Amino acid sequence: MKALIYTKPYTLEYSDFPDPTAGDDDVLIRVKACGICGSDVHGFTGKTGRRIPPLVMGHEAAGIVEGLGGNVSGFEKGDRVCFDSTVYCNKCEACRAGLFNRCDKRQVLGVSVPHFRRHGAFAEYVAVPSWIVSKIPDQLSFVDAALLEPASIGTHAANRAPISNKDTVVVIGAGTIGLFILQGAKLRGAAKVIAVDINEFRLDLAKKLGADKLINPLKSNLSEAVLQETEGKGANVALEAVGYAKTFADAVAITRMGGYVVAVGNLEKKAEFDLQQLIARELTFTGSYASSGEFRDCIELVASGKINVEPLISDVLPLKEGPGAFDRLLKAEENLLKIVLEP
Repeated sequence: MKALIYTKPYTLEYSDFPDPTAGDDDVLIRVKACGICGSDVHGFTGKTGRRIPPLVMGHEAAGIVEGLGGNVSGFEKGDRVCFDSTVYCNKCEACRAGLFNRCDKRQVLGVSVPHFRRHGAFAEYVAVPSWIVSKIPDQLSFVDAALLEPASIGTHAANRAPISNKDTVVVIGAGTIGLFILQGAKLRGAAKVIAVDINEFRLDLAKKLGADKLINPLKSNLSEAVLQETEGKGANVALEAVGYAKTFADAVAITRMGGYVVAVGNLEKKAEFDLQQLIARELTFTGSYASSGEFRDCIELVASGKINVEPLISDVLPLKEGPGAFDRLLKAEENLLKIVLEP
């Protein structure tokens, strides 16, 4: 088969690669569309330690069932499907509780680290366990279905803190995940959702997707602006979707007493904060990783338009043009969010 192969830092080759073999519990899928995740772009630099070459990356995908393992039921060749990015064992205590993202043996498609290598979906075919596969309705295009995975991550993050119809929610970072968090918070019934970003293009998208207030910290003081929008109290929930120490500190600063801070971004490994603020203001800190069941929920939400993916799709290109697409995303000279590749 043809695949986009990560061979060394900053290098991708469109070339022949061995066809995947479907095990007894696997579904062999002919990939029709696969989105480029920000983690793929960072991994492409060789700096994260989570993309050890040679590797076929790609974990935001949809396609058609091509073959079935002997133990698989419920699917037929030709079915239109999507699949989760987290490969979980479906047996451990966490999996039995439906907390798939906490699986003891979890792996991620298109990721290689010292203890596992799992080739992904920047290829003509991919084989995955049947329990991470779901059928998609005919009206949902493969390109739109490729965004189900990031949509589920944003939805999961929005579910990590209590949100009521009296709450103000602040989302720091209006990239792909942040924009899905924003939509997830609106679906939870938040009274007001504030989007924060330094990029006006992304703030405009946030407005189109339902943000009630936009804040650009380069143009106004973030803390003062949030206090003004919350009668001087601060946000009930702040979700940080950038991943820098500075933006995490900002999230803590703008959260009201007794509020929730949800960490979603993960670009810097360490962040300092004033422990006294956590204690005296009785804040609740929580992390959000991947998704845990929301993937299947998002199929209906995206198909029905309750979660809007269309404005986030910046370009759709043949898989062979993948190297150029990665270069464009890395240079960040254009207003790009999601580029989807079609094998």
